[in-house]
Amino acid sequence: MNQNQVHRVKSIAEFHKMKGLPSPQHPLISLFDYGAFECSKEIHHKNFVFDFYHISIKRSIGAKFKYGQNHYDFDDGVMFFIAPNQVFGIETIAEMATPKSGWVLMIHPDFLWNTPLATSIKQYEFFDYAVNEALFLSEKEEATLNAIVKNVEQEYTGTMDQFSQSIIISQIETLLNYSDRFYQRQFLTRKVANHKILQKVERIIDDYFNDGSTTGLPTVQHVAQSLNLSPMYLSSLLKSITGQTTQQHIHEKLIAKAKEKLSTSELTVSEIAFDLGFEHSQSFSKLFKVKTNLSPLEFRSSFN
Repeated sequence: MNQNQVHRVKSIAEFHKMKGLPSPQHPLISLFDYGAFECSKEIHHKNFVFDFYHISIKRSIGAKFKYGQNHYDFDDGVMFFIAPNQVFGIETIAEMATPKSGWVLMIHPDFLWNTPLATSIKQYEFFDYAVNEALFLSEKEEATLNAIVKNVEQEYTGTMDQFSQSIIISQIETLLNYSDRFYQRQFLTRKVANHKILQKVERIIDDYFNDGSTTGLPTVQHVAQSLNLSPMYLSSLLKSITGQTTQQHIHEKLIAKAKEKLSTSELTVSEIAFDLGFEHSQSFSKLFKVKTNLSPLEFRSSFN
């Protein structure tokens, strides 16, 4: 089979069947022990798309996961968040000496229907991250999440009644809120690596503006791809360090270059706009005015 082929899993029941698990107790939600299925079945396909949410903590998985381009600590527990229709991949390396462990929680969007979480779940940024941008947990953090999942398990395996869905959804929301807290901790505790990324971002944007062969404005996608990070993750990381998103960093560099050209050259505003990658000089002038409270000509005149 082509390893680049994407295998779509349309239902939780189909996932159970693919992994050799018993049929789920509920068609729209499933919670099970990660060590309950064989590795060989898990790695049969390299790329997947699910039609449901997949939240898990996995250890001793026998696969290679990177956080961007770096390997980090906090690898006692590795947590993944996968949203419906998100493509993700696994790079198998070897069988692990220790048994696999952890848990997997799968939630079909229909289970959340007509509840506040149906909308608010989309606001958790980690569902936009790729697998190689997982959440690395400390032992204490993992214990906190395991306790919440235990509550879900008690409801899921017990006799479902009119309160079960509400209780499970409230526990899922608590799980997501704690995960959000731990993600922010991860940004803060990796300051050295994150500041190296910030330096690389600055260099990528500088190189783009200094390369006379480039056309158009630098995009967030271009910067993120250059770092092998997802655009959403990169913006979140930069905002945690500097208070600015990737787009704002691009604009800051752009305005700095514009000021340099306006103050040290005889180029017209239209020529400067074109050199910086703008298709229309009006767009450049508007952005410059927003960022500096001066028009390009007003800024230039201040040097005369």
